[in-house]
Amino acid sequence: MSNHLGKVEEKLKHVDGEEKEQILQSFDDFKQYLADKVELGEKLGLNEEQLAMAAEKIADHLAKREDPKNREEHLLNELWSVGSKEQQHHLAHMLVRLVKAEK
Repeated sequence: MSNHLGKVEEKLKHVDGEEKEQILQSFDDFKQYLADKVELGEKLGLNEEQLAMAAEKIADHLAKREDPKNREEHLLNELWSVGSKEQQHHLAHMLVRLVKAEK
């Protein structure tokens, strides 16, 4: 499990600027990126808790290192910054469910 989270962190470090800008340009692009990663995680056998933990790593990375590019990302960033660790974890679960529901 921690091996998968380490891979998530490593992948985030290596997303180049252009790809990152494309992903964050619109909220729909961000959701599609996250949906693709959730689908990949499911194919690797990750359960919802593991997927939420990976989404939590992504959200934490974005909150600390990226400026929101649109209203939706700004709202998520604000919610993330005021939430406790437990609330952030619940928000990560909701993000996973959001993108799974849109498949």
